[in-house]
Amino acid sequence: MALPKLNTSTHRLVLPSTNEEVKFRPFLVKEQKLLLMAQQSEDSTQINDVIIDIIKSCTGLDAENLPMYDVEYIFLQLRAKSVGDIIEVNLLCPDDGKTRVPTKIDLNDIQVLSDLEHEKVIQLTDDIKLIMEYPTMKDMKNVNIIDGDVHVIFDILKNCISEVHSGDEITNRVDITNEELSEFVDSLNTEQFDKLMAFFNTMPKVRHVVEVKNPKTKVKSEVLLEGLQSFLD
Repeated sequence: MALPKLNTSTHRLVLPSTNEEVKFRPFLVKEQKLLLMAQQSEDSTQINDVIIDIIKSCTGLDAENLPMYDVEYIFLQLRAKSVGDIIEVNLLCPDDGKTRVPTKIDLNDIQVLSDLEHEKVIQLTDDIKLIMEYPTMKDMKNVNIIDGDVHVIFDILKNCISEVHSGDEITNRVDITNEELSEFVDSLNTEQFDKLMAFFNTMPKVRHVVEVKNPKTKVKSEVLLEGLQSFLD
């Protein structure tokens, strides 16, 4: 006699990048097991691959090509409906830099936020500007993580340049070789490079501020949680 099929509930979320309503189901035990195994491996590539697969299975979306902040938000919504709304993280107290406090967080309170001064258009000179796109999970997987953090930053930066405008001339990323783009980025002065970095520092991310009280010093501080990994630890 065959075992009965279990029905799975359906929920809805609003995609932060487009305000589109998306249906999703909670992830299943088999998917949760894969996630736990990936986390135990501490291999970022394996963790990213599992997250991509889970989002695709639960929503039908191509998570690999979504902006990172969409992926972060979707996954936390899946986590809330699959395992529970409340998670516990060990937060480091800023006042002494060594004491950690177990803190419960309601995932329903987590939102995608960006700086009010955030801009996708980077004006490098009076005539030259860049149109930026947000990094995707695919970008994060394709960067060269072997050579160190500096190379990672530059690889992600170059992947996010969508168009280069020089006066009335527009050059799309697909028409620029990697060598040409590397040469162009290397030619930026410090002020221009800082403008590019400001794009990444202020772009949308899942962000949440939590107040913690150090049990040793009794000092209350605010801790900013930012990015998916902050909620997975």
